[in-house]
Amino acid sequence: MVRASDILLIIVGIIFPPAAAAFITGCSCDLLINICLTIYITNLTSFQHSFWLTYKKMQAEEHYGPGGFIYIGSGQYQPLNNQAYPAAPAYGSVHQG
Repeated sequence: MVRASDILLIIVGIIFPPAAAAFITGCSCDLLINICLTIYITNLTSFQHSFWLTYKKMQAEEHYGPGGFIYIGSGQYQPLNNQAYPAAPAYGSVHQG
C-alpha cells in the first residue's frame, strides 16, 4: 500500500534524487552511488536508483510492517527483532493437514 511518505519520497526523488536516497538509507554507500550517478552519468540513472530504493522500502513495509525493519544495505532490509516472519501462502495452495 502506498503511503503519503512514499509519495513524498517519489517527489523528492524527482526533484533531487540524492536527497531521497539520504532519507531512505542515511549516510551509506547508496547515497554515494546516487551522488556519483547524478554528477557523472545522468539524472535519469539517479532517478531510477532513488525509485528503486523507494520501491524496496515499500516492499519492506508491506512485509515487516511500518517501522518493523532496518536497512542493511544494497536494498536489503531485515526485521528489527530478528524474528522470522512466515512467508505468505501462494495463491491456489492447499492446506494438507
